Amino acid sequence: MTLFRHPQDRIPVLLFACVFALDLTVYFTAQSGWFPILWLAVCAIPKGWISAWNHHHQHVPMFRHALPNRLLEVVFGFQTGVTSHAWFLHHVLGHHRNYLDQEKDESRWKRRDGTPMGELEYSAITALVAYPRAFFVGREHPRALRIFLGMGALQLVLLGLLFWHNAYNALWVFFLPMCLSLFLTVWATYFHHVGLDAAEHSKASYNILHRGYNLMTGNLGYHTAHHARHGLHWSQLPALHAQLAKEIPATHYRQPGIPFVWFGSEAKVELSPAEIEAVAQYHPPAHT
Repeated sequence: MTLFRHPQDRIPVLLFACVFALDLTVYFTAQSGWFPILWLAVCAIPKGWISAWNHHHQHVPMFRHALPNRLLEVVFGFQTGVTSHAWFLHHVLGHHRNYLDQEKDESRWKRRDGTPMGELEYSAITALVAYPRAFFVGREHPRALRIFLGMGALQLVLLGLLFWHNAYNALWVFFLPMCLSLFLTVWATYFHHVGLDAAEHSKASYNILHRGYNLMTGNLGYHTAHHARHGLHWSQLPALHAQLAKEIPATHYRQPGIPFVWFGSEAKVELSPAEIEAVAQYHPPAHT
């Protein structure tokens, strides 16, 4: 029996491992002060893409067993600034249940007076309160909260050891990229729902159909489909979008951000009727 729930996750996990290996190589070998800074700049956008895959993993764990999932989440924590079960609590058990209600949404885009926040205002506030909000959601889910707290403590210990060994390289290769990735991830989520007051999934999300964007983010652009069935594996979101497309208003589509906005096609992936029908038969696995 394979370790992976879905074979489509094999190549992404290999790529995450390669990026982490490169991080460690830079950390242990960089002698000049400028190279870790350059590495941060080079990896800023790719680690933002990895954040999307960390998000997918918290919806549908990539491995069948808990131990490899926890190990992958340590890697994700260093790459994205989002530690084990932080997304699961804040996003899966929080935002997905409450995003239609801006008084409860853990990623709410409205101010108290009902007006929309600006991009930087939303990004700064949501990033700063992400972990406290995850903790508050976790009080109603003690098992997930225990994993969140335990793995968070482990992540801090490992980060502390990296600083003890080489504080300068730890700062530029791990800590600052973690902070930056968290901020950029939150900034990206601003464009998923802002301005959409709706009571239906089909009218509450913006979608991005750009092939390159969806390749690098695991089909995160099919956001209406993701909210309609958030336990669906990322590989099946285009098929569900094809089922739901007639219900999505034409105004609920956006261009991708940099660098994808500079080039590429907006056409969605073409799917056969059999592939679309297969989505209806899918049942998500239990979270591990």
